[in-house]
Amino acid sequence: MSAETRVGLIGAGYIATWHADALAATPGVRITAVCDPNEIAAKGFAEGYGATPFLSVDDLIAAGICDAVHILTPPHLHKSLAIQCLRGGLDVLVEKPVAESAEETHEIEAVAQETGKRFSAGHNFLGLPSYRTMKKAMEAGEYGRVSGCEITWALPLAPLRSGPFNLWLLREPKNLLLELGPHLIAFAQDLFGPMEIIHAQAERPIALPGDDMRPQGFRILARAGGVEVTFTLSMVETTDDRSVTLRGSSARARLDFAQDVLVVERENASDLVVNPLRRQLDLSRQHLWQGVKNAAVQLKSLNTQNPYGRSFRGMNAALYSGDAAPYSGAQAVQVMQAIDDAIARLPDADLKVAAPAVKSRNPKPTAMVIGGTGFIGRALTRRLVADGRDVRVLSRGRTGPFPDLPDNVETVSVSLHDLDGLTEAMKGIDVVFNLAKALETSWADCLTNDVGVATRVGMACEQAGVKRLVYTGTIASYDMSDPNAKITEETGFAEDMTDRNLYARSKAECEKQLMKLHRERGLPLVIARPGIVVGAGGPLQHWGIGRWHGAGAVRIWGHGRNILPFVLNDDIADGLVRMIDEPVEGQSFNLIGEPMLSGRDYFDAIHEALGARIRVSSGNLYAFYASDALKYGLKKYALRRPGVIRPSLADWKSRAHFSPFVNEKPKRLLGWKPEADRTTFIEKAITQANLFGF
Repeated sequence: MSAETRVGLIGAGYIATWHADALAATPGVRITAVCDPNEIAAKGFAEGYGATPFLSVDDLIAAGICDAVHILTPPHLHKSLAIQCLRGGLDVLVEKPVAESAEETHEIEAVAQETGKRFSAGHNFLGLPSYRTMKKAMEAGEYGRVSGCEITWALPLAPLRSGPFNLWLLREPKNLLLELGPHLIAFAQDLFGPMEIIHAQAERPIALPGDDMRPQGFRILARAGGVEVTFTLSMVETTDDRSVTLRGSSARARLDFAQDVLVVERENASDLVVNPLRRQLDLSRQHLWQGVKNAAVQLKSLNTQNPYGRSFRGMNAALYSGDAAPYSGAQAVQVMQAIDDAIARLPDADLKVAAPAVKSRNPKPTAMVIGGTGFIGRALTRRLVADGRDVRVLSRGRTGPFPDLPDNVETVSVSLHDLDGLTEAMKGIDVVFNLAKALETSWADCLTNDVGVATRVGMACEQAGVKRLVYTGTIASYDMSDPNAKITEETGFAEDMTDRNLYARSKAECEKQLMKLHRERGLPLVIARPGIVVGAGGPLQHWGIGRWHGAGAVRIWGHGRNILPFVLNDDIADGLVRMIDEPVEGQSFNLIGEPMLSGRDYFDAIHEALGARIRVSSGNLYAFYASDALKYGLKKYALRRPGVIRPSLADWKSRAHFSPFVNEKPKRLLGWKPEADRTTFIEKAITQANLFGF
């Protein structure tokens, strides 16, 4: 390998950014290629790192511009891609899980041995500085003889309760353990060696659409190197506890690997009165030091080196400096073998996938839902079916969250950037609901992936002869900073939106371009703007209400005493359906429920209905704005980043929804009747919504 290691990324999704940023900070490494079948994703990602984009792995290998690749695709593609790249003469790092079984992992390792290339596993948390300190201290005997270890991953997994349900990790119950288990098993494997799995059980099952059960937790008992190891995996709404605890004869060490914090509780030789004081003072000193150290790292890096990012940096530094043993293919085989053994000890009933409903006919869709796998889209699709319509759902994949409706719902995969494909998919369709949204980080990307897509969908509707397009915008596009200004559909958006957040600005521009098509070319358009949508399938940690700090603490946008524009998801579906046939082309409707609850009222209702007191504090919007302004200055003038958004106090105040809404228009013209009874609203929005997963 040359002095400079040239690395390619296969897969340009969420995890690729973490790998890329870490690689960019690794001495002697340069990102030279990005491969993804999505041309826009490949080109956009590659441009950010000065790399060459590719649409196929064959072309990447043939180009000869890489020495190694990081495989960052969904897990079911890992084995074939890893073997292809190894045989193509490249070292490979495979994101966890490296494969879907130990057997597949062994096949990859065998090819690596055959070709003389390196196969590494992306067990990134082994790269944390505090973990390396813990391991070194244990090996030096500083904790005494270690007899027990508890490794915990307690972190909410929202897709189990609110989707999207077509993710790989939800396809089978075992996939949840395959996805999250490597984080835990890799620690034990690296510390103690191969494991004997003694017991495994699945916990807290929850039903996905179609009554397909999935566990929300696992508990595994194992033994390794004379150490009793307990693994706990919990995915309900819980306080974040991702930790490794070693119990030794001389000390108890606890690593919070989510925060990169290591605290060691030791015995001391003081008398019985001073002993407990010294112990607590020592723990306090360690916590203070760890907090100051991590704050200094964040300050120095301008908030670019959080613990998760540091774990990738540590992993890559080890891999490309020759200290790759903890990430080796041999270690990966042992990790996956332990997971296979745990799965084998689970009762068959916990591993079953519900049989799909028997299909008796092919759907004949007259309605299309773009974004039908999302929170609103799922409720809308089921409402359309209940009303007697068959539905075509556009999705990235070919499956959707409607296994119980095979006669009425079909899922098709069409690129939203493909005008001809969209037009073909709309043939025979009377009404199209466009619920798609793109959460981008630059205005240029918004124009491409949100505004461009919305316009293209409108053009496809024209070409296919669709009778009604219902576009879903957002109330976030309004200036909601003035509590004395009532908002109706006649309230316009600001002429200059450049100081608004990208989501609000982008959705406003989508509406503008679609209304232009309506005025100039007769596009049969209706616009809906939902409020803060709540109900079954919605998240506990709703960012429309405030900034969440785990499941137990939230900082409300503003003081939290003003009435918020809540609305039930079922009421949104009802309002959207009513837009199909009413003579309201070219009009917009704010779908806001009846005024009932402030932010503080909402959390009080959660406490009363579910017995869970969430720590609620006011969010000082002036402080948020000042912090935003400081970040703006640092990014624009210190880091020289292009396209930084100028902060706006009105934008921050708008998040608090200070301005009240008037919902008379949809009630008058659509006959819409949002839930008006407070007790019933709370029952549907909170009690029946399964917000915590148990």
